[in-house]
Amino acid sequence: MDERIREHAELLVDWSARIEAGDDVVLSVEEDAHDLAVAVAEVLGERGANVVTTYDSAEVSRAYLRAHDDDFEAPDHELALYENADSVLALRGGRNTYATADVDGETRQAVSRAKQPVREARLATDWVLTVHPTRSLAQQAGMSYEAYRDFVYDAVLRDWESLAEEMQELKEILDAASEVRLVSAGTDLTMSIEGRTAVNSAASVAYDSHNLPSGEVFTAPADTEGTVHFDVPMTIEGSRVRDVTLEFADGEVVDYAADVGEAAIADVLDTDEGARRLGELGIGMNRGIDRVTENILFDEKMGDTVHLALGRAYEACLPEGESGNDSAVHVDLITDVSEDSRIEVDGEVVQRNGRFRWEDGFESA
Repeated sequence: MDERIREHAELLVDWSARIEAGDDVVLSVEEDAHDLAVAVAEVLGERGANVVTTYDSAEVSRAYLRAHDDDFEAPDHELALYENADSVLALRGGRNTYATADVDGETRQAVSRAKQPVREARLATDWVLTVHPTRSLAQQAGMSYEAYRDFVYDAVLRDWESLAEEMQELKEILDAASEVRLVSAGTDLTMSIEGRTAVNSAASVAYDSHNLPSGEVFTAPADTEGTVHFDVPMTIEGSRVRDVTLEFADGEVVDYAADVGEAAIADVLDTDEGARRLGELGIGMNRGIDRVTENILFDEKMGDTVHLALGRAYEACLPEGESGNDSAVHVDLITDVSEDSRIEVDGEVVQRNGRFRWEDGFESA
């Protein structure tokens, strides 16, 4: 076994999830994440955790969803599993990234709505999602398997404490701010972040961060106005999407278009009322991720990018007593800000052409 798999497992259990003896852990394993699951199970055993393992397969889900009618009910037995868990470790690494491409949009919407209580229970745990490098993911990224493994471990196995210190500067700027404006080709968008708390997403639940790898600072915007163009290609529920444009007025999407995958965007927007509003503004800061892979776990963290999520807002960003945007979905879209772009916070430019004002190469005007 590649020694980096063991390092990945230890980082996931100790740094990211902060598992302790006696913790009740759900280990969710996709088809080709077996090697990482073995390593994680060994580490969890050494730490004295209690583990239940579940099998997560897009091909199994496809078979079920295509055979089922649209009258889905909340699965109480699954809800009970997450309500009694301390942590959920999700190991991604499927065989076919487009396995559910032929599941119709109405079915996706119905199951998303039915499973919302399950999703909320899972998000209430100390959950962490990570990925094991597989051949299907390498193929989706346009890379050889060997090169993709190196890419994944360069993004995952890094000094997270040092990156956390760097990202703290941006967090403090956003925490004190009222408004963010994003300007680039095809984009001029303003968002209120008044009273919000930004998350320094340093790949650990100790930072309210739930992805490994991570490397972003994110918050929950409101009162969105303007137009945004997303030029980074990605895959949403098994459908390829690229060059998406959204127009916002009074905080919600009033018009949309996409060169590829417009139907997938329509399905997301039609899920529920909250799907037409933003739940997240995220700014990528992980320069260990240096290329687009069409895997949101990596691409949204990449330096020189900004991502916005339609749907659910994360509670960690909201003031006490405020529920924020509620939705059965949370779908991220990404825009490249490396050229001819700027991020303004309360009228001051904090990033221009991908460089923050505290970095070498930043142009003040």
